Amino acid sequence: MQLQAFLITFREVLEALLIVGIITTYLKRTDNKKFVKFVWLGAGMAVAASYLVALLFQVVFTGFSAMGTEMYLKISIIFISSLLLTQMVFWMAEHSKNIKSNVEGKISKYISTGSIIGMIIHSFLVVMREGIETVFFFAAITGGNIGAALTGWGAISGLIAASVVSYLFFKGTMRISLKAFFRTTGAFIVLIAAGLMVQGVSMMQDLKILGSVVPHLYDITWFLPEHPIDYAHYVRDHGVAPLLSGDVGIFLKAFLGYSSMPSIEEVLVYLGYFAVIYMLIFLKKPARKIEKVEKPKQSQKQPWKQTVASANE
Repeated sequence: MQLQAFLITFREVLEALLIVGIITTYLKRTDNKKFVKFVWLGAGMAVAASYLVALLFQVVFTGFSAMGTEMYLKISIIFISSLLLTQMVFWMAEHSKNIKSNVEGKISKYISTGSIIGMIIHSFLVVMREGIETVFFFAAITGGNIGAALTGWGAISGLIAASVVSYLFFKGTMRISLKAFFRTTGAFIVLIAAGLMVQGVSMMQDLKILGSVVPHLYDITWFLPEHPIDYAHYVRDHGVAPLLSGDVGIFLKAFLGYSSMPSIEEVLVYLGYFAVIYMLIFLKKPARKIEKVEKPKQSQKQPWKQTVASANE
């Protein structure tokens, strides 16, 4: 859980800091430093609002728990979080190369109109979006115990790491490709999303919401139990210890959705998820190839235009 919290916090906080950093750098470069404080005001308000959203989420979970329907809420959040994480990775991979020009274009409009409110709202929404996503994802990976994720070493170290990377990036001491960075972190986020999807299926089967054709496709508890309790039970029942510790299993379960005795549905969902991801990536490649074919045609026209222009002169 802590590694998940670290990756999610690192990614979300860094994304927010990069956008805020792009805004403030642009304002300083265009001699509009007077607007910087309003950008940070909006960002600060968003952080406070995100904390309130976390408290609200916790109250909602407590209410569902009192009604005995907490598991249904957990399952819903797990599936929604998995889809949101996947969508977030693809969206950022597509827009990371243009994020700087898009942000600067919006801020330029606010400067020209003198809209201080617009700047505050823009920075507020940018940070607030990341904050709400973080709260939602924390609810999914902790089963509703958002406070444990917020105060754990994962979230704290993710926040510190994101702040350091952002500072070095804008100071010019660190040269990183945003596109490459978001692709790399996106790969880990996709693994987390796949694991959440499988956990959701497993919980539905435990509640008998979803049946199973083959409840246990295989059993490798002897090799790697998915929890320390399973490790202890295996030692008790067989008199020998599994090859690997249950602590390794619980780590892999939290990070990748590992199961030592998965149902056939869990395996199919896991493999199917990556098959869909592969198809989404593969389907985008032909469009890029078409663009590359069209560019030489445009460049071939340029010498002809220059020749005609020089002839007219």
